[in-house]
This record gives sequence, structure tokens and C-alpha cells, in this order.
Amino acid sequence: MATRTLRNFVNGEYVEARGDASFDVIDPATEKTYASSPVSSAADVDAAFRAAADAFEVWGESTPAQRQLALFRIADEMERRADEFADLESQDTGKPRATLVEDEILLSVDQIRFFAGAARNLEGRATAEYMPDHTSSIRREPIGVIGQVTPWNYPLNMAVWKIAPAIAAGNTTVLKPSDTTPLATLLLAEIAADHLPPGVLNVITGDRTTGAAMIEHRIPQMVSITGSVRAGMEVAKAAASDLKRVHLELGGKAPVIVFPDADLAAAVEGIATAGYFNAGQDCTAATRVLVHEDAHDAFVEAMVAHVRANVRTGDPHDPSTFFGPVNNANQFARVMGVIEALPSNAEIRAGGARQGDTGYYIEPTVVAGLEQTDDAIQNEIFGPVITVQRFRDEAQALEWANGVNYGLASSVWTSDHGRAMRFAKHLDFGCVWINTHIPIVAEMPHGGFKHSGYGKDLSMYGFEDYTRVKHVMSYIGS
Repeated sequence: MATRTLRNFVNGEYVEARGDASFDVIDPATEKTYASSPVSSAADVDAAFRAAADAFEVWGESTPAQRQLALFRIADEMERRADEFADLESQDTGKPRATLVEDEILLSVDQIRFFAGAARNLEGRATAEYMPDHTSSIRREPIGVIGQVTPWNYPLNMAVWKIAPAIAAGNTTVLKPSDTTPLATLLLAEIAADHLPPGVLNVITGDRTTGAAMIEHRIPQMVSITGSVRAGMEVAKAAASDLKRVHLELGGKAPVIVFPDADLAAAVEGIATAGYFNAGQDCTAATRVLVHEDAHDAFVEAMVAHVRANVRTGDPHDPSTFFGPVNNANQFARVMGVIEALPSNAEIRAGGARQGDTGYYIEPTVVAGLEQTDDAIQNEIFGPVITVQRFRDEAQALEWANGVNYGLASSVWTSDHGRAMRFAKHLDFGCVWINTHIPIVAEMPHGGFKHSGYGKDLSMYGFEDYTRVKHVMSYIGS
């Protein structure tokens, strides 16, 4: 396999990084190196932010119609090159190639188009007189230059979630993709350069030191990160020293609550899909299942049977593959470490082992018998491991569901509308799905509470996060 040498994309063109350090980019399906990527230095970070600051002088004055048109054109070109994006994304992540265009690339195109429309739909309070002889109005303005960091589980999709609303609002950006998944993000910057002024969108590669240099830089007035809780806390602390705005979408440990009156077959299929999709590497993954004691045993048996018959991991280029390898060696070691450290009360009912000798493949795993305080219940595994707990009543289900540090997403499976609405009210999570799990639409917000972070992605709420509010008051007396 030929090794590509990657470069940063700054001020509308590819540029060489100024430092000498680099790292290998590894195909998780083969464990072979396919690219060499620079570790951007503080000087590279500075050059990118200065380009973004210069571009903001122009882009910040653009009209909503101009921003909308640019985003529509980017979306159109991305759609035309969907297969190219899918090839890069599959190689970077190990995801099945057969479903990437429909599941992720075209979804990202749709989200760009949503924010293109949002650019012309900012709303504020009506202009009015709130004291004699004075008229007040509200301006929504771009914040300025934004520093953004994206993860490796959905590298292109997360880049779109950050770039599209920021640019639609009139900001300029410097984005660092994960060191294991840079390819599709660099291509996005390349095609965007045909439709944006130079410096509006800049992409630099690097490791944690590069990310730290971005957060600490004086130019950005806002930083946005999707990543681990640890990374989010570090970003919040670093940004506080300069009072930067912070937008954090962090981990999750979604409770999936199943009652006896649910359609068991539909619940098993839906939860398996939402739990093993992307090898469980999703902050909203349906991997922490709580089942009422009257349905627990039947649910576990049905889930195990479904997994064995329908959930297959393997070669990303095999159309029958449901999920591919986990993304990188560190994550593989972490997930296998969780499985190997399961307590004696754990019952591994399916999977629980590495698959094959090459690639970061882990069998789809089902674990029963865990207690609420066990590590595998309390902490995000981020792998193809579904745990199933037995609860006795609504009160216990709600207590256990909320009894983690995360608050991103949840679901309730029941035919009782009143029960569903009670749980929707009391579940301490930013999203509650009812008789489904994981669908996401551009019009609705995504974001959580507690250690899952703050701020919203998608929707007009996410768009408004990339704006600032200014009060303008005018004396109109004679």
C-alpha cells in the first residue's frame, strides 16, 4: 500500500507544516500504514489562526444570502463526490463501505444544506420601545474566529456539525481532525476553497499538543470540541484562562429502558442496530439496556439469537458486514481491557473476544448480570458491547438510568403513552427517544447534560451557539 504524505490546508491551499514531527495513519482493518501526517506546531497553529482572522474581515461582512449560496455549492459538490468521500472515510475509520454514502455522506450533505437555510433565518426580539424616547433592537453577530476539534468516530460528519453552522453565521474556523482520521476533512476543506474566500476554513493535522496549542491561542474567541470527558475538561480549563466561549459534546452512556408491554422483537432489532452500529463507537449508542424483570430473560435470549444471526463484523469491503473494526489500537486495547476485567457476576452471553488475528475486530458482545455500580455500567465502553440489567419497577429503572455521570441520550420502549411521557420528563438526558433509538435530524438539537458537556449541535439552537447577541438602543426623543 502506497503511503500518502498529508499537508495542512491553510488560507485556501495545501501547505507544508513547519515542524519535523509526523505520525503514521493506520488502516484499522489491516493495521497497515497508508499515510504520514504532520504534527502541526505552535507556529502552524498561529499561521492558521492568522489566516482565519484576516478572512473574518471579509467573511464577517458577507450577507446571509452569500453565505447560504456558498454552503449550497459546497453541499452540491460534496454530493457529486460522495463515493470519493466514502472511500476515504472507510479507510480512515474501518466502517463498512457499502452503507457509508447513504448513512453518513448524504446525511452530512443534508446538514450543510440545513445550515445554508439557517443562515437567512436568524431571529431575535422585535424592535420596540421599552422606555420612553428610546427604541431597542437586537443584533445577532458572528463571534469571530472559532477553533474546532473533531473525533475519530464520525470524522466527516462531526466536521460538518462544526464547520457548517460556524460559517453560516459568518465566522471563520481552524479545525483539527483526529490524528487517526484526517483524510475526508482535508478533502472537505479542499472543495470548500472553491466557494469560500481563502482562510474561512482551515484544517490542520496534529496530536494532543496541536489541540492544546489551538485552545491556548489568543485569536479564537470560541473553541468547540467533540471528544472524551477528559479532553473536554482540559479544554474548559484552558479556555477559562482567556475567557473563551466553549462548546463541548462529550461522552455518553445512554440508558435503553425496555418494559414488558414493548414490542420485544422490534426492541431487540432496534437496540441491536443502535448498539452495534459503527462498532458501538457512538456517544448515543444503545449499549446500556435496562429490562423489566418480567421480560429480561426473553429479551436476553432474543438479543443473543439476533446477534448470532444478523450482526456480523468483518472486512469493510464485504457487503454483508454490519460493523467493521474499532478505530485504533488504543481503543481496541481499551475495549478488550473492559471485557477482560468484567467482574465475576458478569455473564458473557455472546462474543467477548477478538475476531481474527489482523485488524482491530471485536466480536459483537452481550453481557448480562452486571450491577449498577460495575465499571462497565458506569463508564463509556465505546465498543461493540451491549450490557443488559434487570430492573423491578419504574422507580428503579429511572434511578439506574439517571445514575451515571453522563446525560446525552436515552430511550424508552413501551406501549404505555403515559409511562413514556413520565420518563421523557424525568430522564436527565438531552435526548429521549420513544420506541426507537439513534435517529438524528438536522432540525432537532443534539447535546447533553452533566459530563456529556454543554452547547447544542444541529438545529437553530446549534446555529445560535455560533452567534453573539448585541443590544442596540437609540434615543428617539425630540
